[in-house]
Amino acid sequence: MNKYVTPALIDVVVEGCGIIQVEAGSTLEQMVDRMDMQDKNLVMAGIVNNNLVDLNYYLNESDQVKLITMKSDIGLRVYRRSAVFLLIVAARMEFPARKITIKHSLSNGLLCEFVDGDTNESEVKKLEARMRRLVEMDLPIRRNTVMREQAMEIFDRQQQFDKVNLLEVREKPIVHVYELEGWYEYFYGYMVPRTGMINNFKLINYPPGIILQTPESNNPKVIEPYVEQKQLARVFREARDWSEMLQTPHVAALNDNIANGNIEEIIRVNEALHEKKIAYIADQICQQQEARLVLISGPSSSGKTTFAQRLLIQLRVNGRRPVLISMDNYFVDRALTPLDEKGDYDFESLRALKLDLFNSHLISLIQGDEVEIPVFNFKTGSCNSQGVPIKVNPGQPIIVEGIHALNDELTWLIPNELKFKVYISALTQLNIDYSNRIPTTDSRLIRRIVRDARTRGYSAADTINRWPSVRAGEQKYIFPYQENADVMFNSSLVYELAVLKPYAEPLLQAITPEADEYVEAKRLLKFFSYFKSISAEPIPPNSIIREFIGGSWFKA
Repeated sequence: MNKYVTPALIDVVVEGCGIIQVEAGSTLEQMVDRMDMQDKNLVMAGIVNNNLVDLNYYLNESDQVKLITMKSDIGLRVYRRSAVFLLIVAARMEFPARKITIKHSLSNGLLCEFVDGDTNESEVKKLEARMRRLVEMDLPIRRNTVMREQAMEIFDRQQQFDKVNLLEVREKPIVHVYELEGWYEYFYGYMVPRTGMINNFKLINYPPGIILQTPESNNPKVIEPYVEQKQLARVFREARDWSEMLQTPHVAALNDNIANGNIEEIIRVNEALHEKKIAYIADQICQQQEARLVLISGPSSSGKTTFAQRLLIQLRVNGRRPVLISMDNYFVDRALTPLDEKGDYDFESLRALKLDLFNSHLISLIQGDEVEIPVFNFKTGSCNSQGVPIKVNPGQPIIVEGIHALNDELTWLIPNELKFKVYISALTQLNIDYSNRIPTTDSRLIRRIVRDARTRGYSAADTINRWPSVRAGEQKYIFPYQENADVMFNSSLVYELAVLKPYAEPLLQAITPEADEYVEAKRLLKFFSYFKSISAEPIPPNSIIREFIGGSWFKA
């Protein structure tokens, strides 16, 4: 006689929910489905025993689980990566002879382009319709574990030679590839297990490409209206042109140039492009005779300090004698610093600055009067008793660098016709391959990890821990004003991650598995595994990257 056997149960500890009993052999997805929780459809992955896992993970007794939703950066990356895979497969089905590449973020979307030409409205509608049919079918997205050589054979058959060349560099023998409807892809990170979960997206025809929109982490159920960013789009097009000029569209191409001994020429050409662009900006400033105030802003680790110094030199080449003023010296006394929503000092607030004094000094300098610039002492949290006298010759520019520079409220007493605004950011030119982009945020984080360790004694864990707060400040105080710029400068260097690798890797490897920052450290270390490293020796001392690795002519 057959007896019904009750399935064995195991205890799993879920953060915020306590102990959850599940059947042995259950996946993370199955556990979430059975849980009584709001917005379970927003769960994209999990952190189990401080390791990031996908929803297909098989749970074990006493696992410590943290559910990752689209309200987090990690969860949002999983969702967007899955939406990209959906787009790639849809494109292969609708246009089998064409190859699509994922370029970069633009406003609240991702710009994607066909390699062989522009898109039109009809093609975009076909793509979106195909994607929605795939979602309705709720097809499995399979994660297959294969040997590296086998993966290379798969991608060779699919004529994805960028992936073949990329995998040649990886040292690990095992590779995880994703499959949907017979098409294979290699992705830098996890996916959702089913197409039915990718149910919120939008395609916009944006010649020469397509904007793929998904929700943002602050509002994960809604796709916000697309906001045009013409200035930023123009700079990204310039970055694409530079990448084509340097013949380094992806990491495999960069690695080939390193292996072939061509990297020093790429360094020289890339640095020359920077110098030419900075000289062009200086020419623009000089052509605007009324412009007296040069305002430079950009997010963290953009290279603002080096850029300002190089711009100063180019202005001097044009016969100008500018002065450089640091906004850091106009902080209010620490006790008067406004507080953020957590009760901590909000040093990035506009109200943390002596706006009236700053504006009165600018007016006096423009009028040719001498002023005494305060010197802020960061140890005491107040200004020194004696400042530094400064005077500007008639008609000469004043350079101001700081996060609020493009916000007109900072210089509210100065007429707009006297201002020339520059926005600078590291807008990555390089992709991992045609399917995997390198987020600008990652490039800046790596720069900051290296610089913080060298100049401030911070560990990589310290910098990673502070990064969300830094990004929140950027979203609030910098990005809303970037389109106010008269000109934008892309400080990214196509070779920089190969240079940063030997500096960053030991710092990331020092983060232990018990640390909260371990998951992010593992992600960045995997990211560096695609790159060959290069020496910093050929990099000139005025390079932007010297601001982070050391050896710069300029004070960082």
